[in-house]
Amino acid sequence: MGSFTADAVAALPGPAWLRSRRQAAFERFAVADLPTDAEDVWRYSRIAELDLEAYAPLPAPSAPAPTADAAAALPHAVRAVVDAAGERCGLVVMRNGGLVHSELDPGVVAKGVYVGALSALDGGDALPGSVAGQVDAYVELATAFMPDAVVVRVPPGVVVGAPVVVVHWVDAEEAAVFPRLIVQAGEACGLTVLDHVASPPALAALVAPVVELDVGDAAHVSYLSVQELGPKVWQVGYQASQVGRDATLNSTTVALGGDYARMRTDSRLAGPGGHSNLLAAYFGDNSQMHDFRTMQDHDAPKTTSDLLFKGAVEDDAHSVYSGLIRVRKGAGGTNAFQTNRNLVLTPGAQADSVPNLEIEENDVHCSHASAVGPVDEDQRYYLESRGVPTEVADRLIVLGFFDDIIDRSPIAALRPRLRAALAAKLRSAQR
Repeated sequence: MGSFTADAVAALPGPAWLRSRRQAAFERFAVADLPTDAEDVWRYSRIAELDLEAYAPLPAPSAPAPTADAAAALPHAVRAVVDAAGERCGLVVMRNGGLVHSELDPGVVAKGVYVGALSALDGGDALPGSVAGQVDAYVELATAFMPDAVVVRVPPGVVVGAPVVVVHWVDAEEAAVFPRLIVQAGEACGLTVLDHVASPPALAALVAPVVELDVGDAAHVSYLSVQELGPKVWQVGYQASQVGRDATLNSTTVALGGDYARMRTDSRLAGPGGHSNLLAAYFGDNSQMHDFRTMQDHDAPKTTSDLLFKGAVEDDAHSVYSGLIRVRKGAGGTNAFQTNRNLVLTPGAQADSVPNLEIEENDVHCSHASAVGPVDEDQRYYLESRGVPTEVADRLIVLGFFDDIIDRSPIAALRPRLRAALAAKLRSAQR
């Protein structure tokens, strides 16, 4: 298929075990059908508009040699996020899938924590297997053409106090770029990761990020994704998590950029007592489309999942949320909650919300809820009656709508920057 060939996969550098993994993924991709909007998990999407022939995988990581201070060389908007996150214990910078810079506090290194390239590790045991089986052709494509991946590995019993910051910067025109992050949290450890994906405003590219979160028994992992891709970028992303016995995953996504920006999130609760909190805030303007698909997969008894996704659309933007709570046989005592709320700010905008339940067990507490509507007239009237101009009142209401998501994001120092990014998006839409 155009530039996506077996020879291009074979030309990518790396150890034999990684090259073998890529080749196997390419073979699965080659025989798979590309997704269509006739499939439930792609319904309402714009996937039929994606022309893979318009993009080409990079023949090798187009990144310069690692530098002493990669953070200082980052574009201002990306550096602002890194700086706003405050104290950190590690920083990894990837450019177009290639490693530019990796640093980790020596005290954390002494505890056995690893933050760096997948290719530097010995053997395929670095791969946790959170992405199990064939998810779809684009995940296989991402595995086949990933130049490398970032691995964050924390040994059992180690608590990492400050966040690990991972930056994926994409600036290769008309390229297909495949960022990958693998987080392995050992038993009873603690960890926070900030994952920032961004590009220049004028860039046209395809970005297919894959994130694997493996949360060991009694571990506590917080993951924050900030997506600020340019308005000409297509994103087809996938996040898979596996949560062990009595473990907790807090996953927050803030999605602002992209032309078509899709993220599928599958969270499997594999051990009794596991807990998964899934949050997202997204804002679309102009002709953007944000597309979220989620799976809360309860595969063990007495597990809990709580999902809250909130979005706003303006102009001709479109958002889609489709989620499934699945309670498998044997997962009695499950508590699962799924809520999606959307603000439609102008007549030309559209939001679709489709929550679903699939329950194979008794003794469960499950609920789902969705709402799509304009700014509340009573709230607007309340503010206007106290002298607040309509435009300002709407801005206050919209920012307040997102506030419970931002307040629960795991890096407190970054919350003002996230609020400012949402406010800037809203100001742009109101002009």
